[in-house]
Amino acid sequence: MDRSTVTANLKPLERMGAVAVSVDPDDRRGRRAALTEAGRALLTKATPVWVDEHARVEAELGRDADELRAGLRGVG
Repeated sequence: MDRSTVTANLKPLERMGAVAVSVDPDDRRGRRAALTEAGRALLTKATPVWVDEHARVEAELGRDADELRAGLRGVG
């Protein structure tokens, strides 16, 4: 992702306390993002939901899933 997309995606997570963004001590122009304890708890809660949804999508796609993945790899 480009910098502006990363920043836009991190802002709401930072506002909700899931991510802490700090200045990179090695290069003050850069920023470092880290999960907070609240972020880790949210990730722990969200992971089973993501796994279940991923399995559901895979089941619905069936054999077409591999073809779709191959096509998406070719886009980049």
